[in-house]
Amino acid sequence: MLHGRKIVLIVSGSVAAFKALMLVRLLRAEGATVRAVLTAGGARFVTKESLAAITGEAVQDDLWVAEAEVGHIRLARWADAVVVSPASASRLSQMAQGLAEDLAGCVLLATRAPVLAAPAMNPAMWAHAATQANVALLRQRGVRFIGPEDGAMAESESGVGRLSEPEAMGDAIRALFAEGPLKGKHVLVTAGPTHEPIDPVRYIANRSSGRQGHAIAAALAALGARVTLVTGPVTVPAPAGVEVRRIETARDMLAACEAALPADAAICNAAVADWRVAHETDQKMKKQPGADAPTLTMALNPDILATLSKHASRPRLVVGFAAETEHLVEHARDKLARKGCDWIVANDVSGDVMGGAENTVLLVTAGGVEEWPRMPKEEVAARLAARVAEALA
Repeated sequence: MLHGRKIVLIVSGSVAAFKALMLVRLLRAEGATVRAVLTAGGARFVTKESLAAITGEAVQDDLWVAEAEVGHIRLARWADAVVVSPASASRLSQMAQGLAEDLAGCVLLATRAPVLAAPAMNPAMWAHAATQANVALLRQRGVRFIGPEDGAMAESESGVGRLSEPEAMGDAIRALFAEGPLKGKHVLVTAGPTHEPIDPVRYIANRSSGRQGHAIAAALAALGARVTLVTGPVTVPAPAGVEVRRIETARDMLAACEAALPADAAICNAAVADWRVAHETDQKMKKQPGADAPTLTMALNPDILATLSKHASRPRLVVGFAAETEHLVEHARDKLARKGCDWIVANDVSGDVMGGAENTVLLVTAGGVEEWPRMPKEEVAARLAARVAEALA
């Protein structure tokens, strides 16, 4: 899929910069031409000579030399895609501010090609409000992201901040060029359960595996859509070429969904907990000998489907899911009316659906009810993605 593609790779300052060499090897093996731009920070971790050897191209690291030999405008116009990997906290900040103080900044401002950023930094830096604001702004401007991942870090710490692996970045780069009826469309998908904490070690959850939502995200991406997947805690792997935002609670999920807007469609597949504990304790609740079980006071969680259906930036198509154990059609029709969405995909979860490989669903719309036969969740996803493409055509 990358044969003949021209990719500018911007390597910024992170200890994970060594993975840039692995990424280049992967891209070139698929027939892509890669030209590297090495920032001053990136040069602290990987050499110009190693990048030149692996790309087979001259490496640019100086704005003024590049102006004389190549020029940032020509380099920006040459690219079919610009990939920033690793993208440090500093580079993301410069991108958000539109700074053009070095060659990388000038290329990013001048390019008309899609831009993919792969963040890599200390978990505290990634979680900082400034970084998150910069990322949100860049997403609004159309920059796509992959990662960061949760894992071990260079400072003997662990958390979200680890650079995605080259294979996953390759998938994300291929997705930039995906063709299909949903090319140019942005679809938001929610998946998995939410975990609502009771205390630092206990939480309220459900049996959702996230498999159906992840399959839907993959099917939409296969049709060319830019997909943002907001997922609760799951063990299923992230789909190729999909931007994943991982959350824990229903409130986290709503915030991530609103941050992902605008979107052409929203598919709310997640099994969101309806309630949370009103007063989470910051210490573990201890069982006292002879004492009764504690009473938990519950509070309603936000209604994500209804919120998106009535949002000022409402997607053109909003699809909800109804997991029921009885009166499937009646409950689905009632949910369609109450939530204000366009479609409801209803399924009976009284059997082995949650965590299972197959699903049997009904598609409920204002026009009626469609019964779909029992099939693998991946086939349910493909059929739903095709219907979304028809609706957005």
